[in-house]
Amino acid sequence: MKRVSFAVYGGPDVLRLEDADQPDPGPGQIRITVHAAGVNPVDWRIREGQFQHVRPLDLPAGIGQDAAGVVDEVGPGVDGVRVGDRVFGRGANTYAESAVLTAWAPIPHGLTFEEAAGYPSVVETALRILDECGVQPGQRLLVHGASGGVGSAVLQIARDRGITVTATAGPANQDYLHALGAHPTTYGHGWVERVRRLGPVDAALDLAGTGVIPELIGLTGNPRTVISIADLSAPQHGARFSGVTGDVSRALTRATDLISRGRLHIPVQQTYPLAEAAAAHIDSRAGHTRGRRVITP
Repeated sequence: MKRVSFAVYGGPDVLRLEDADQPDPGPGQIRITVHAAGVNPVDWRIREGQFQHVRPLDLPAGIGQDAAGVVDEVGPGVDGVRVGDRVFGRGANTYAESAVLTAWAPIPHGLTFEEAAGYPSVVETALRILDECGVQPGQRLLVHGASGGVGSAVLQIARDRGITVTATAGPANQDYLHALGAHPTTYGHGWVERVRRLGPVDAALDLAGTGVIPELIGLTGNPRTVISIADLSAPQHGARFSGVTGDVSRALTRATDLISRGRLHIPVQQTYPLAEAAAAHIDSRAGHTRGRRVITP
């Protein structure tokens, strides 16, 4: 089979398309024929070596964690899924023609493989950070850098919970944020005052990692109500960095419920073939994403 891997940490040019053996599912795992793999910022952060001191890899290594496809082998001890089922979930080395998943769920009715591949990590992250920041129905949440996959999920889940959202993004994404139920404003010079004019902020989420933690703390008045998934320096300011994955299977179940009720939809902005994984990373790192980017073997 074909898969994308890298032998050294570095820029997108270190990614290579190679021949590899099919992985075998272990106990509690399944293997799928991959029809689409989600591109997450953590993928290029891992490739760059940002986590090598806390989570070192044995190189060369594959890359990718989200995928959607068709089950072709079921590991020992797995019940409730059969060969031929359409599933989406999370695993390892998903930028490939075949991958092993450790958490999965049936693809909700009406979703394409490309759409389904964009949900697992972003929905798990969105649900986790919403719970961690403690924002309640009737309160106002600020989401900084809100137009990407996680932001798209946060805005819709917050709306479903009765939480008011102020969201920042670039000028081109203001209508998109408004359509997701947020009160949008642009980042850049004067953004703090523009946020204040929209109403007092009870909690804040930093999804962009652009060095705004002090400003977010100033807006909420409490560093414990500020969480970042992109700025490793957040704890230095008394805020929190959320990077430990929670219960992905539970998140997929909750996502399926939201999708079936028409309360959650994450669009796919662009798809890339396996051979263009480097381009997908370049575009993801540049930001300004509206929804998700996915790779299709």
